[in-house]
Amino acid sequence: MLPFKRILFPVDFSAQSIGAARYVEAFTGRFDADLTLLHVIDLPHYNDLLPQSPAEKRARLQSFLGTELEYFRVERIPAEGDAAQNILRMAREKQTDLIMMPTHGLGPFRKFLLGSVTAKILHDADCPVWTGVHLESAPPLEKIEIHKLLCAVNLEPHSSTVLECAREFAAEYRAELTILHVVNSSQEAMKARERLASLAGTEATLLVEAGEVPAVVSATARRVAADLLVIGRSASPGVFGRLRTHSYPIIRESPCPVISV
Repeated sequence: MLPFKRILFPVDFSAQSIGAARYVEAFTGRFDADLTLLHVIDLPHYNDLLPQSPAEKRARLQSFLGTELEYFRVERIPAEGDAAQNILRMAREKQTDLIMMPTHGLGPFRKFLLGSVTAKILHDADCPVWTGVHLESAPPLEKIEIHKLLCAVNLEPHSSTVLECAREFAAEYRAELTILHVVNSSQEAMKARERLASLAGTEATLLVEAGEVPAVVSATARRVAADLLVIGRSASPGVFGRLRTHSYPIIRESPCPVISV
């Protein structure tokens, strides 16, 4: 799965986009990736929402993060219409390896990104999706590193893909890896721990915790001081088959960026 050689970064010029750009810059440099910046203009609502014209926004896209991304291979693409559809279309056309975006924007874009766009991307994207929260206070580029990584899995077949991504990240960054599985009750923990150990097949700290999935994942990420959380987007039923239902609250409540595989 690694390295990510083609990265798509949808931008809305918010403080969150600027914060996310620091992580985008870090990943683009780390993996020597081709980067596409995409800004989507929703024309039917544009004049009601924003003081600048579409032409002014296109010009802004061309200069957005110009200094920060000066030495990277960057393509800047303006688009019109539905944000989620354009992002998904662009990801397919560019054969994107990773989509990177804030959980939501600010101001007029908040209802689109928080309520629908991010959820649609997480639901429909064929490639992994990186999301971040609280990015208006993102650390400077030189402080962005992955020392501790948490991977939450459901023990269904898709878990092997999720674990592969987590292991590759841990190896790339020489990070400490913790693998988490959440069960409904403590009575299930023993059997789940055996299955997790069999599936993990790697040097990592294994945790089996009981409780509500989003709360347990968030609390564990804080406890282990995770710099990155890796989760799956499988449609499989079961405890973490609820992950499709819980993935958005997990992402929203996570104290660190999340890669959804």
